[in-house]
Amino acid sequence: MIDRHGIEQRWHADGSKRDERGRRVFAASEARAAGQGGVSAVSAITGLARSTIGRGLKDLDKPSPPNGRVRREGGGPRLLTERDPTLLADLKRLVEPATLGDPERPLLWVSKSLDKLARALGDMGHTISPNSVRKLLVGLGFSRQVNRKADEGAKHPDRDAQFEHINTRVMTAQAAGEPVISVDTKKKELVGAFRNGGSDYHPQGAPLRVKVHDFVDKALGKVVPYGVYDVAANQGWVSVGVTADTAEFAVQSIRTWHQRMGRARYPKARALTITADCGGSNGARVRLWKLELQKLADETGLIIHVHHYPPGTSKWNRIEHRLFCHITQNWRGRPLTDRLTVVELIGATTTNTGLKVECALDANTYQKGVKVSDADMACLNISGDAFHPEWNYTIKPRQAAAV
Repeated sequence: MIDRHGIEQRWHADGSKRDERGRRVFAASEARAAGQGGVSAVSAITGLARSTIGRGLKDLDKPSPPNGRVRREGGGPRLLTERDPTLLADLKRLVEPATLGDPERPLLWVSKSLDKLARALGDMGHTISPNSVRKLLVGLGFSRQVNRKADEGAKHPDRDAQFEHINTRVMTAQAAGEPVISVDTKKKELVGAFRNGGSDYHPQGAPLRVKVHDFVDKALGKVVPYGVYDVAANQGWVSVGVTADTAEFAVQSIRTWHQRMGRARYPKARALTITADCGGSNGARVRLWKLELQKLADETGLIIHVHHYPPGTSKWNRIEHRLFCHITQNWRGRPLTDRLTVVELIGATTTNTGLKVECALDANTYQKGVKVSDADMACLNISGDAFHPEWNYTIKPRQAAAV
């Protein structure tokens, strides 16, 4: 009588964890030990085909392949991408174009079904199954994902059109070799021995000890990281402020980026394109933001083009996905014990795609509530685009840049 229970236990404990050859040899040895009807029983228990177990029975009577090979020489088909060199490029073209209203390109989630993608590739002359499409997508870094709350308010009727406007302006600037930066303020962080989200490796039973309550340390306070992300270079600059998140601080961060990174990378630049949220210190309605940008334009001689994302779409700002998320991952589970730790952790942020980040402390004091008069605004050399001038505008130098 065949001990089905015993075979099943041994399969789950050992056989199923082996490589391809090991699984069929294990199944074949169990089938031989079981005697008559063993092949059928083992096939039903393991899910392996009877032909596979048959090959395993032959393997039992042969010496093991040299060098630990699983298959015989030449076994297995060539990769799809080797047999069809244009397959991967065509698949990328199918999934990369943005879904309506999505400014992220390439888009790392897919709303089209595997069957539809396989049919579309078939129409292009490729032979591929939905399951193979899934494997290729995983290799490209795509995945199916659930909805995520991202909109912070009601959807503006021109939301999608503004995304397209920003994309067009950004691509035009990049084609001309002009710098394009995405800017934003990362959330304020408590400095001190406080709990930081996420986890990291430590000796078992010896976690880092932090304070139970997150009361602000009066001596250390909070820090305000303001980021500047160079879209083309995949490089970031972060100024770590110690006072208030103001428009003056925001523009000073952009100025520092230009002095330390931007000017060297774009020595012949005549213009600078900035994409930013619609609110906060770099908001579309903040007068001080525009006044400080005018000062920056006067100093550098750069024509500054500014494009704001519509209200309720701050999560689409590229700096969120290209810089800030990696900083958060880099310091996960690490208490930000002092300001130097914050600067070092931000500056040590890298990715497999080549992201490089520089960071420095900005110890200047920035005053809140600075008022900008109508007379000051009238002196700005600013002009709005034909499309939503409150979101899209250009600031030109009022005089030649200082040498």
